[in-house]
Amino acid sequence: MIDANALFIAAVFVIAGLTKGVIGLGLPTISMGLLALVMPPVQAAALLALPSFVTNFWQMAAGPSLWTGIRRLWPMMAGVCLGTWAGMGLMTGAGVRNGTALLGIALALYAVTGLASLRLSIAREHEAWAGPVVGAVTGLITAATGVFVIPAVPYLQAIGLEKEELIQVLGLSFTVSTVALTVNLAADNALSSSLAGPALGALGMAALGMWLGQVLRLRMSPLTFRRCFFAGLLVLGLYLAARALL
Repeated sequence: MIDANALFIAAVFVIAGLTKGVIGLGLPTISMGLLALVMPPVQAAALLALPSFVTNFWQMAAGPSLWTGIRRLWPMMAGVCLGTWAGMGLMTGAGVRNGTALLGIALALYAVTGLASLRLSIAREHEAWAGPVVGAVTGLITAATGVFVIPAVPYLQAIGLEKEELIQVLGLSFTVSTVALTVNLAADNALSSSLAGPALGALGMAALGMWLGQVLRLRMSPLTFRRCFFAGLLVLGLYLAARALL
């Protein structure tokens, strides 16, 4: 007999992977939001750890200028790790719901500014202090919600990266966030050998979806990509806020 929960989880990871392949993000956001319908957030984050790491590492390694991105963004990545570890235990606290709602609202507002072509810009000379601050705040939100897009995504877009460069450094940021969050999950005893099979299945579904999404993205013009990027953020933000508040 087919397990309805297993089919639902497989569909979640295909959809999340497809979204990530097109706009470079969305795997943890969609997965955490939908998996919360059938399991606790900590369990969802633990199931997501392997698919998130592999797909983000794939995204990070596939671009043209990884080492350039690492040299430029390592202070932000250090901030992500420190912020995530400082927030250890937040995912199991009472404030998770409010944190997720605020995250969704912030995503939606940022998406609206993007769709309205109100482009943010950060000068190169400000990255030395802005990067670690953005990283630390992103880390704290990651520790509380399992989602690592705010304020990292607006910041990375504001420093003037081209489409494929942006996709690659998003992969870098998300890979670091996944590793840092996995340390928190291990400390909370949320990881176990019984997750190995389900996690591998989730990885396969996410990889399939991501491959399909990348095929679509490479056929897009920069303008179409920008519109899809912000439209995807808007949908994700509204969904997260509604899911938390309602």
